[in-house]
Amino acid sequence: MNTLCIKGEVFAGKGEGAKFVRLPWVRKQIVEKLGFDPYLGTLNLRLYEDNGKTKRQLKKAESVSVSPVAGFCSGKCYKAFLTNSLECAIIMPEVARYPADVVEIVSSTNLREKLCLKDGDIVEVRVQI
Repeated sequence: MNTLCIKGEVFAGKGEGAKFVRLPWVRKQIVEKLGFDPYLGTLNLRLYEDNGKTKRQLKKAESVSVSPVAGFCSGKCYKAFLTNSLECAIIMPEVARYPADVVEIVSSTNLREKLCLKDGDIVEVRVQI
């Protein structure tokens, strides 16, 4: 099995990912399908490499779907690891205008605090494909 290494720069988002993770039906599905209770926020990464290529490669990985309730979008989650051992997941909302150069990371912990991250720091996320 190959590993896809996704490298990106940490940046502050608009809080949309946090709103999504706070939805009870999203949180429940993350617990059931990914096996961890998510911290109520996401870590935003702006991708460094060819965004289209990276996201096409990511789609080869096994994913779990987050099925929406009426009025919300669906999403795909990909199990991943930060710093080779910290379990997390990449969340890809399935919305038309979602930026091609952005991924959001969810974990059971506040990743900014745990890893002492600040805007501009470079992070690598690894996904099995």
